[in-house]
Amino acid sequence: MGLGIGGAALGVAAPALARPANRTLILSTWDFGAPANAAAFAQWKKSGSLLDAVEAGARVPEADPKNHSVGFAGYPDRDGHVTLDAIIMDDRGNVGAVAALEDFAHPISVARRVMEKTPHTFLVGEGAHQFAEAEGFEKVAMPTAEAEKAWRDWLKTAKYKPIVNIENQRGSALDHDTIGMLFCAPDGQLAGACTTSGMAFKLRGRVGDSPQAGSGLFVEAGVGGATATGVGEEVTRIAGSARVVASMRAGMSPQAACREAVLHILKLRGDAVRDAQVGFLAINHRGEIGAFALQPGFTYAVTDLEGRTQVLASESLKKPAASK
Repeated sequence: MGLGIGGAALGVAAPALARPANRTLILSTWDFGAPANAAAFAQWKKSGSLLDAVEAGARVPEADPKNHSVGFAGYPDRDGHVTLDAIIMDDRGNVGAVAALEDFAHPISVARRVMEKTPHTFLVGEGAHQFAEAEGFEKVAMPTAEAEKAWRDWLKTAKYKPIVNIENQRGSALDHDTIGMLFCAPDGQLAGACTTSGMAFKLRGRVGDSPQAGSGLFVEAGVGGATATGVGEEVTRIAGSARVVASMRAGMSPQAACREAVLHILKLRGDAVRDAQVGFLAINHRGEIGAFALQPGFTYAVTDLEGRTQVLASESLKKPAASK
């Protein structure tokens, strides 16, 4: 009998999905990964640096005033504060991250500066703010008017109880809470970035998987890289991205490794993830990719060596509803 959510067996969605014909260069989460990939590709052609590329790509949704899950236009926490998380890393062990950063539009760039200018890998909260200020990053006003209005509308019916988790509006834009990007150069070198404003109306101080090396993002030389999206708590419980990379190291394909991580979450959590979305992306050092999600609806952007990009639908444990 198959694993299920809420007692119902789940079938794997039919794998009749488009696959990129050429070797993949850049892989990122969600539809808004497409313009991010374009910026990353352009920067790579210009500088040849993978870190430059993934930083440039991540900065695109961070700067988008219509993106309410990444960057300065993100929705606030329950107390009305917009807090941003980001991580950047390469396959030589260089990593920098920030979490609960306020008042700066590009946490990915602050994260890179942490990597390059400090002996640390992770700065949070007030310390991250002080560092960004000392490094001369420009401050911006947050929340935006649109984000503040959404927060005030939410307050009209919200109950401030940590156990309620009413901020999880499944299937809405509020769930698309991350852009994760993976870059695999033609010579097999790897880098990645992940940036988010986290769950809308989260408890103040909440940090999800995104800025945590091994949860939201992980890359390893000679093996590959992985990134995650969806409900960060579920990814963090299994160190999801590190698990996917470990499975590839053990011989699994990127697709099988992503699927195994999703299955493990379901086995571990059961009905607790009945309505949750978790998705993984992976790329190995040969440019082969994988994508798998708990629920249908997870999309990702794939860019080949020529700079051509496709947005594809991930396979999922739960089958999409039949169209009428």
